[in-house]
Amino acid sequence: MLISAPDAQDLKIILLTNDKANKQKAEECGLSAYKCEEYIKSLIANPELVDRLALSSDDINEITTGKVLFPEHLPLSRIQAGIKSGSLLQGTFRASRDNYLEATVFIQGDGEDSTEVLIQGLQNLNRAVHQDVVAMELLPREAWASPSSLVLLDEGPKADSENLEEENVLNCAASNALLKPTGKVVGIIKRNWRPFCGMLSQSHIKEATRHLFTPADRRIPRIRVETRQAATLAGQRIMVAIDGWPKHSRYPNGHFVKALGNAGDKETETEVLLLEHDVPHQAFSQLVLSFLPKMPWAITEEVIRPVHLYTLCCNAMVRTLSGSFHRLAFSCIWEVNQDAEILHTRFTKSVINSKASLTYAEAQMRIDDSNMNDDITKSLRGLNRLAKILKKKRIEKGALTLSSPEVRFHMDSETHDPVDLQTKELKETNSMVEEFMLLANISVAQKIYDEFSECALLRKHPAPPLSNYDILNKAAKSRDVVVQMDSAKALADSLDRAQIKDFPYFNTLLRILATRCMMQAVYFCSGMDSDFHHYGLASPIYTHFTSPIRRYADIIVHRLLAVAIGADCTDPDLLDKHKRSALCNNLNYRHKMAQYAQRASVALHTQLFFKSRGVLNEEGFILFVRKNAIIVLIPKFGLEGTVFFESKDKITPPLTFNEEGPTLTVQNHTFHLFDRVKVTISLDSSNIQHQKIRMSIIEPVIPGVSVDPPEMEPQTKKARLNP
Repeated sequence: MLISAPDAQDLKIILLTNDKANKQKAEECGLSAYKCEEYIKSLIANPELVDRLALSSDDINEITTGKVLFPEHLPLSRIQAGIKSGSLLQGTFRASRDNYLEATVFIQGDGEDSTEVLIQGLQNLNRAVHQDVVAMELLPREAWASPSSLVLLDEGPKADSENLEEENVLNCAASNALLKPTGKVVGIIKRNWRPFCGMLSQSHIKEATRHLFTPADRRIPRIRVETRQAATLAGQRIMVAIDGWPKHSRYPNGHFVKALGNAGDKETETEVLLLEHDVPHQAFSQLVLSFLPKMPWAITEEVIRPVHLYTLCCNAMVRTLSGSFHRLAFSCIWEVNQDAEILHTRFTKSVINSKASLTYAEAQMRIDDSNMNDDITKSLRGLNRLAKILKKKRIEKGALTLSSPEVRFHMDSETHDPVDLQTKELKETNSMVEEFMLLANISVAQKIYDEFSECALLRKHPAPPLSNYDILNKAAKSRDVVVQMDSAKALADSLDRAQIKDFPYFNTLLRILATRCMMQAVYFCSGMDSDFHHYGLASPIYTHFTSPIRRYADIIVHRLLAVAIGADCTDPDLLDKHKRSALCNNLNYRHKMAQYAQRASVALHTQLFFKSRGVLNEEGFILFVRKNAIIVLIPKFGLEGTVFFESKDKITPPLTFNEEGPTLTVQNHTFHLFDRVKVTISLDSSNIQHQKIRMSIIEPVIPGVSVDPPEMEPQTKKARLNP
């Protein structure tokens, strides 16, 4: 109900309702009544509000074709009966980023019983959207298939056709060993729709009000939107919500929510990646800020007096390299011998007074400089010696040393744009701090589990199934290298031995692939699980304790540890295993989305870097081989890019893909995993919605496929001539 009051004496009551009976009764009583859309359209001063209305069922029917394109979804009653009888399965729908005609449905089971079913083709996908909970029917065994090796992006309806014939491109031969169970979506149990960020693709029809919206997330289908602001919204990032997806429509229907800013603008794109990955980034409320201490704030003598002062303890070790004033801390303190054997462990609230502020590089230079023998340098060398012993012991137990290229941007101090891009170099001091942080996390995990066996917040890393190692195994075999995968120890030893003469980067490439085979580490409640093992660290128990300024999990662990040592009192929620388990589920979700947001941010800044660099020539290695492309890693930048061998603008060369290799033959040249190639790197801005790094082959030289290396800039050429 809306009440309009020009003044206190003249109240006008208007009823807003979409219920016909209510509207009729109101009018019979002399009350002004409107449908929501009727009233909004009457507000002449705000015509853009019409675009923000969700489509009604009548509106949806108006913008669909008469032809049925998708199977009817089963009613909930039949879905429930089918799940109960076992004829239907329930799972989470996960769309593919690389192929819009493919998805998997994750079916949650007990422990090892969880499984994934492959869905291929638009009819079988049947209007499911990424993260929907769906009902699915398994297809007969003879219809099982392997995941497509084709990189296939939805370029929109061809000539406005609504046909679904494009799914035929998925068909490809595969060996029985690679076949996976396949199925089809028969109903929707729960929609997990949210407002999506993206851009509007204007209709070519003049004065048209119906347009296609392309989401930033490639896993989300395009959305039909009715708006009269298409010209105004052109070139802007906007948000759109889905209203429904009728069986007569190739795409779901939705409505405009709000504009975010110009596409390509760094602030706008940053806002988009935060929204798309559900990262809360609003300013803290005044209520939250009211709990902060009044500034200026300092640690008082009353706080310091009852607490012992320690200058060397694990979780303050960074806090040792980064300042010379008091800091409150929660410390894990060990008494160790020369062989890094722990003789005694204790935990305490403490105050740290650091002796120096050093970067990792500065600390490393002190350790390496034989002329420096002050107390701080000697302490650093002693810590480094113990850290090396601890690392050696971990590796002997089967801890994995994997490789994942980290990118570091050097930013312009005024514009904050990236001016240089390079892979991050790790030093001994990085490893030194890491070893003591790991040891603290393990020590704290054991302590809180001993005290609270049912509600300790722990972190585990499940062992990957052998099927995960398929690509690693193929890569090793392609170079006549044997990799054993029976255990973490066997894998670690195999990776250590995997060396090829005159190919020093081979071992790094193999470790990068091994990283891709791993399962995701997760938080869990000790009273709700029985498998505590951390596969990557080869530790029977583990948690996160050392970074409470950036992880909420560490704060909960601090609270449990404080209660365990009598430094704080508890509350019922802290020791409720069901609430702890629910918290862990949310922590896992937030951790995963933060990782995705970080990768998206790296991609954004990489694009900004190459935007001003033109075309570069670089050497790289093939990480993956696809049916129509190769994925190349550029070690210099820690950058991955795709070289496509299909093009709409020119004739596609003959391509032969061998999934067993895997290999891809283009013309008369065959590409293998880890082959060395030379490529051009540039920013493709032809699609402002999805700007991307484009790579093209320079070497090997393939007639009609390879490109000529671009001319170097004069200053670059001069630098190479005069090194």
